[in-house]
Amino acid sequence: MQSLSRRRLLGGAGAAVLASVAAPLAQAQSWASKPVRIIVPYPPGGSSDIIARLISQPLSEALGQTVFVENRAGANGNLGTDAVAKSPADGHTLLLCDVGALAITGSVYTKLAFDPSRDLAGITMLAYSPHMLVVHPSVPANTLPELVALSKKTLLNFAVTAIGSAPHLAGVAVERATGARWQYIPYKGGSQAIQDTIGGQAQVLMNGMLATLPHVQSGKLKAIAVSKHSRMALTPNLPTISEMGVVGFESGTWQGVLTPAGTPPRIVQALNAELVRIIRSPEVRARLTGQGAEVVTMTPAEFSQFFNTERTRWAKVVAEAGVRLD
Repeated sequence: MQSLSRRRLLGGAGAAVLASVAAPLAQAQSWASKPVRIIVPYPPGGSSDIIARLISQPLSEALGQTVFVENRAGANGNLGTDAVAKSPADGHTLLLCDVGALAITGSVYTKLAFDPSRDLAGITMLAYSPHMLVVHPSVPANTLPELVALSKKTLLNFAVTAIGSAPHLAGVAVERATGARWQYIPYKGGSQAIQDTIGGQAQVLMNGMLATLPHVQSGKLKAIAVSKHSRMALTPNLPTISEMGVVGFESGTWQGVLTPAGTPPRIVQALNAELVRIIRSPEVRARLTGQGAEVVTMTPAEFSQFFNTERTRWAKVVAEAGVRLD
C-alpha cells in the first residue's frame, strides 16, 4: 500500500495540475443539461454512500442541475458498476465507489459484464478511510492476540462487505498472519455487515472507519485495532494491527468517482475541478476528518496510475488466497 506521505504528494500534485487545467464554472455548466446521477453500487449507509450524499448538494449548486444519489446494490457492487459502464459517456452518470474493491473485481470474478480498465475512466479520488477491526461487545476479547486465541477455540463469524472485497481480503491477510479462524459471512455492503455485527449474527468485522467509528463511539461495537501504519489522532488509544503483531499491515477503503470511458476530456476536467473543490472545502473536510477519513484528491492521470497499481497488488493477494467467483 502506498504510504500516506505518497498520498499527500499525489494530492499536492493534483492541486498543481488542477490550477492549470481546471475548467471555469461556466464551462462546467455548459455540458450539464439534465440531472446528474451518482450511482453508489452498495446499499445506503456505507462509506461510499455517506460521501456521495455529502457532495451531492454542493455539486448540484456548482452544475446548476439536480444531482441525486442512486443506490444500486447487487453482485458485490458489480450491478451498479455495470450500469455506469454502459451509460452514455456525457458526464450525467457517475460512479462513486470503493476504488480498491473495483481494482480487485477483475481478479476475483472469472466472468464480468464490464472491464473496469476499459469501460470506466477515473475523475478523482475523494477520501481514504483505514479499516477498523471491531467485534460485538459480548465477545470476550480486547486485543488482537486475545481475539485470535478465542477464534481457535470457538469459530467466529466474520462479516465481510462482499466476497473478494478489500475488507474480506484484509481479514484473510490477518487470518493467515496470525493463525486465526474466521467463518466469512458475505453481505451486500458495509452497512448490512455492520448491522448484523451489531445484532450479534456476526462477531467480527473489518470495515472502513468512516462508516464504523460512530457505532464504536455509541458502544454498539467494540474496537480491537485500526489498519493504519500509525495510530489515528481521532482514536489515540486504539492500537494498530501492526502493533499487535502483524508488522507493517495496512489496509483501507478508497472512495473515488468514475465516469463511462469516452467521456470528453473537458467534462472530466470540469468534474475533477468541482469535485476537488467540494471535497477540500472546510465544511466537507471537517465532516470527513471527524469520522476518521482523510481527504485525498488526484488528477485523472494520477487516478489511472493508482488504479493500475492497486489492480496489480491485489491480484497477487487474490491468487495467494485462492478467492474466485463465477
